[in-house]
Amino acid sequence: MKKHVLLPIGAIAAAGLAATALTAPAQAGRVLTSTKLAGPAQAGSTVKFWLDGGGSKLKAADPYGMEHNTVPKHVSKGAPAADGKPGIVPAIGDEKKTTAKSKNVNLPKTVGRVFFSIGSGLYSCSASSVQSAYHNLVATAGHCVYDIESNHQVVDNWVFIPGYYDGKAPWGVYVGKQAFTHYDFDVYEDADRDYSFVTVYSGIGWDYQKNVYKDLGPLGNNVGGQGLAYNQKVGAPVFVFGYPAAPHGDGNYVWTGEKLKWCYGKPYFPVKEASVKAEEQVGLKCSMTGGSSGGPWILKYSSARRLGYINGVTSLGGDTDDNGRSDMISSPYFDGETYGVYKAAYSLWSGSLVRKDGTLGITEAKSE
Repeated sequence: MKKHVLLPIGAIAAAGLAATALTAPAQAGRVLTSTKLAGPAQAGSTVKFWLDGGGSKLKAADPYGMEHNTVPKHVSKGAPAADGKPGIVPAIGDEKKTTAKSKNVNLPKTVGRVFFSIGSGLYSCSASSVQSAYHNLVATAGHCVYDIESNHQVVDNWVFIPGYYDGKAPWGVYVGKQAFTHYDFDVYEDADRDYSFVTVYSGIGWDYQKNVYKDLGPLGNNVGGQGLAYNQKVGAPVFVFGYPAAPHGDGNYVWTGEKLKWCYGKPYFPVKEASVKAEEQVGLKCSMTGGSSGGPWILKYSSARRLGYINGVTSLGGDTDDNGRSDMISSPYFDGETYGVYKAAYSLWSGSLVRKDGTLGITEAKSE
């Protein structure tokens, strides 16, 4: 693990998108499920689970994806039925900034890998830091948090490592505290709601001089946090980031999962796959494979500030022309119900896992 360095938080303006206050649209029926991932007493063992042995388990984790019987298909042209007006939540530091343009594609510091276990299996997905009241929130796919194989509710030993690179954690390790997802995904595994927002404890690093754990503070203070957009028209270009690791269908290992990759293009709608109840997903031409699940789809991405607005997360994918190479990915459409799930997690405090003596354990935290 690298020595921790606190980096400045960038910004990007809300140009071209309708701004909104943090008030959820009216909801019909039940849309929210929340589940604890780890209390302070369990979180310390989660950190040790992944870091003992020099982080060898991180390298051993397999890419995780939502299995579907056939390749999701773009069945016709159309537009999603937005359930309210378009809205955005500004990125961290973006509240009063102006737009900056850049032709370079600088990779976002907010994006990283998620690691978790299911039984004896070790798995990985992708995710990103997103704006919240305490700068402690992560956006990812629902199937990267909820156990869709054994219905054990949530996965075990869930951590987020922003900026992950070749087994290194440059901004520390963040243990998941509480996961929020749509009721239809938790109960029915409906891929149209395959997203989750996870509160995380303050980051954990290692003080090499004192040989003790170090409290790195809130996630968003260290790497920033993307904004959020919902009820947007489909078709505006997006950058998609993730850590693909699985081979293509022809067995070719193009990706390793050790480095952040990206795609760029104009999404299309709708994408359907009946085996996972997907009827209204958004598609994009992209060759990422398993392991990229949960990676952010970012509107209005500024390379200069490395920030924009998350408007989707990678859910499904496949080979549309049957040549043995993955060539498309898809995301749930972010609407007002997505925003409602996000808002439920937005204002929750997490706390620290590092005691004053540099050991891991329960520390004082604000009430929730």
